[in-house]
Amino acid sequence: MLSSYDEPERLDKQDKPEEACGIIGIYAPDEDVSRLTYFGLHALQHRGQESAGIAVGDGSSVLAIKEMGLVTQVFDENALSALTGMVAIGHTRYSTSEVYANWDAAQPHLSTISDELIALAHNGTLGNSLALRRRLVELGVTFRSSADSEVAAKLIGYFTQESHHMREGIRRTMELIEGAYAMVLITQDALYAFRDPFGIRPLVIGRLPHEHGWVVASETCGLDIVGAEYYRDVEPGEVIRIKGTGDDGLVIEQAVPAQKHALCIFEYVYFARPDSIIDGMGVYQARENMGRRLALEAPVEADTVIGVPDSGVPSAIGYAAESGIPYSEGIVKNRYIGRTFIQPTQKLRQRGIRLKLNPLSSSIAGKRLVVVDDSIVRGNTSQQLVAMLREAGASEIHVRIVSPPVTWPCFYGIDTNAQEELISATKSVEEIAEFLGADSLAYISHDGLVECIQGNHSGYCTACFTGVYPIRITEKQQWASFCESMEPQWWPQESQGMNSLF
Repeated sequence: MLSSYDEPERLDKQDKPEEACGIIGIYAPDEDVSRLTYFGLHALQHRGQESAGIAVGDGSSVLAIKEMGLVTQVFDENALSALTGMVAIGHTRYSTSEVYANWDAAQPHLSTISDELIALAHNGTLGNSLALRRRLVELGVTFRSSADSEVAAKLIGYFTQESHHMREGIRRTMELIEGAYAMVLITQDALYAFRDPFGIRPLVIGRLPHEHGWVVASETCGLDIVGAEYYRDVEPGEVIRIKGTGDDGLVIEQAVPAQKHALCIFEYVYFARPDSIIDGMGVYQARENMGRRLALEAPVEADTVIGVPDSGVPSAIGYAAESGIPYSEGIVKNRYIGRTFIQPTQKLRQRGIRLKLNPLSSSIAGKRLVVVDDSIVRGNTSQQLVAMLREAGASEIHVRIVSPPVTWPCFYGIDTNAQEELISATKSVEEIAEFLGADSLAYISHDGLVECIQGNHSGYCTACFTGVYPIRITEKQQWASFCESMEPQWWPQESQGMNSLF
């Protein structure tokens, strides 16, 4: 299971922002933790389809199995039977760069503390990982991959070995790393979870029935599938340790001060499953609210409202309800395309969208359509979609998008790090409509989107719409360039900085 293979070429450059990973951790000494983790990863598969991995602690050591592919391609009965223990973490991955789509970058990552192993899984992106890596290499630490997640694992290992206390190692690491992160970590007998001080990436805690254990996951759907009840979110800047099944087994510490809340708003727009609850707000309800708001902001005369599966459907239902235009299923999604080892011919590749979506002609032919989708990033897939609906006989196509135009790159774990690739950064709304071949195009307003989400906290990261970033970046707006260009004086002062911490 620990071999690698050549990564197949992606079918097309996606017209959606792609999230970088789903994570889950389980502490349950009386349960089959590897099997629970496996099913938890099933629920989080939408967050990444390139690789999957599980690591288990059995009280004396840590064992990990990871491989390229979907969860069902990586794990079978033999693999799960080999992963026995009391505590486990799992990871399903989407890399934000094709350079990192390889086995070495798959997670969980292992690191050694003295003679003991830890395993770490991460959702997000660390902005200063190259600078941190250089410092660790100077101190004799070796790396297997170029992934920033391995930097975090090695930092924690380094500081824990120095302080002889895992939570102190995590705390000191959190003081140094910059960026968006939600992480889970296991030792041979304990589970840890921690989240960046802005709370950009989601992380929730659940409890198994009858005090059989605890679960930590990227989304509540990861709790539901294993029968865990939602307990609370991991708050920004917190680190939790789980080493027991009762209340006293959960220890919570504010490791670094929380900053202004900045949960990625695309969790509600696109990333999260509709049955998840994030920060107290149901994702489905938020998306339906977006559709209703968009109907008020951008009305149009039409015969039918259809949604682009999957995330566009709740918003289309909301648009239809508010506008009074009938809703109809107009696009059928192939739910088994996933990530395939069998590559299509060039002729099939050119019809790429048909591998995933197909029009329902009876709902489309001769109709004036409102087509509701979650976002337009590069425009290529949306252009194919409009052409496909024209071929199916639509008389008019009015595209409505429940997020504002994406005009700025993301440096926090989404693969939109090149501004020149973002169609809204170079074209007006009218020009984009012409490019798509649509009769009209309209986006929800920034304020309208934010008002549709009534979470427990105010404040979201909307940098991809506004260019206002909650965590510092350089004017070059290229994460790698930022890290490589760091000068020695960037390191904190000796009295409180990195050199003294190392």
